[in-house]
Amino acid sequence: MRFSLLFASLFLPVVASAQTFMFDDADDIDTETVEEWEASAEFGLLYTSGNTETESLKGKFNASRDIQNWRHKGVFDYYTAEQEDQETGESVETADRMFVSAQSNYKFDPDSRDSLFVFGSYEEDEFSGFEYQATVATGYGARYRYDEDIYADYEIGPGYSRTKPVQVEGEPPVESDGSMILRLAGGLNWKISENSRFNALLSSEIGEDNTKSKAELSVSANINSSLAMKFSVGANHNSQVADESIEKLDTETAVTLVYSF
Repeated sequence: MRFSLLFASLFLPVVASAQTFMFDDADDIDTETVEEWEASAEFGLLYTSGNTETESLKGKFNASRDIQNWRHKGVFDYYTAEQEDQETGESVETADRMFVSAQSNYKFDPDSRDSLFVFGSYEEDEFSGFEYQATVATGYGARYRYDEDIYADYEIGPGYSRTKPVQVEGEPPVESDGSMILRLAGGLNWKISENSRFNALLSSEIGEDNTKSKAELSVSANINSSLAMKFSVGANHNSQVADESIEKLDTETAVTLVYSF
């Protein structure tokens, strides 16, 4: 099975955690910065047998750093799934998605809640109707503290998106297409207790031809100081797809282990 190869290739850059957003204060500013890089890896594997045989693999890696006037973060996310065809008995791929993003925020001063951000992302999803979707954006960001346990990020700015629709059999070759977009993004982190955390992430890239949106809600609970169990529900939506047979909305529910280091 190709899952063993995927596991090997993903184990180093494996999975992200609830640290996708770093947090800063607004009215009650916490000036402490993290000089070291912080990273977390998340991994989940599901295998079923019997009347239906399925395999699914989710891996995610997240890294972040907050130092003086700069905040940096990067994410690598991969998900794949296979299911046995009841008629032929062969394994059929039902999901294969890879997403990579990186962002840097320049704070106007080390204690400021306001910043300028530069964001870039690249996604390949065989079942989205696009061979790839790439985005670059820049703009204004702000981080607020609503109380000592709840932080939020907000971002808005213009950008540029380049996409290439999937080649439809029998149709002329498809060229990639670029367009200007407006990127809106937000993230909420709630420290429910010393051992549990809630995260909500939402982004939308609004373009003339397509609006691409991503969302994730997750709850994590610590098993020990380094390991946590995470339950997440995610969604990816494109307002336009190349083929009417392709769903505009994809959803994903996962239970994974998160290792922070």
